[in-house]
Amino acid sequence: MVVKIGIIKSGNIGTSPVLDLLLDERADRPNIDVRIVGSGAKMNPEQTEEVVPKIKDFDPDFCIFISPNPGAPGPAKARELLSEMDVPAIIIGDAPGAGKKDEMDEQGLGYIIVKADPMIGARRELLDPTEMACFNSDIIKVLAATGAYRLVQNTIDEVIASCEAGDIELPKLIITAEKAVDAANFANPYAKAKAIAAYEMAAAVADLDLKGCFMLKDHNQYIPIVAAAHEMAAAAAKLAVEARDIEKSNDTVTRTPHMGDGSTGSKSVLLEKPQ
Repeated sequence: MVVKIGIIKSGNIGTSPVLDLLLDERADRPNIDVRIVGSGAKMNPEQTEEVVPKIKDFDPDFCIFISPNPGAPGPAKARELLSEMDVPAIIIGDAPGAGKKDEMDEQGLGYIIVKADPMIGARRELLDPTEMACFNSDIIKVLAATGAYRLVQNTIDEVIASCEAGDIELPKLIITAEKAVDAANFANPYAKAKAIAAYEMAAAVADLDLKGCFMLKDHNQYIPIVAAAHEMAAAAAKLAVEARDIEKSNDTVTRTPHMGDGSTGSKSVLLEKPQ
């Protein structure tokens, strides 16, 4: 059986650019087929109403909608549309989505909330295309090296497996630092501590950017705040890389590639083959 997965991307969070790649990192996984529709950087209701129905043309076994803030008007409209479709759906969002989990339960939607996937410092005085790319690369490093992406991978793989078994189960997951580092399977306690610190720092970036983007009106106040948030993201990425490097030095990096039959393998010694 080939499981058909429809992914709808609206706006962007740090998980968005790599979501489909987490499921098929070598582009040779035989048991899934993925299609993506998206609204680009904008995530208003009008874009949502246009792109969400298009995923039905693919006839997916389940859908994933990923965006910032599942409670914002555009993502809220997407949740409404998805709850009315005859297709199981999962919402992936950042920390504000935790406040909407009861609504998503009532709508029959699954969810994965990534707490350390923070909003960007969207002030024109700071944010140009280069700064945007640098910020996202830092968040990608944090989410990859701390284990958050692996937990997203494992969770969606469980949905795929349940689909193959004929009884799909949708996740109800809020990714904390502890859950992320457990998925990373750090062997060294100092590496684990650095990873927890990196994840919590990235989560705190959102608080600064929220303040700088929406609460402060004087540019002399909000420019340093959003710049500080981006510096914090860069420091978190450095810590996350240090955590992984400790594991490399001990030859204990856990790797979980997808195997030739679509299942997930595992290894923790570089020169071993995954089992």
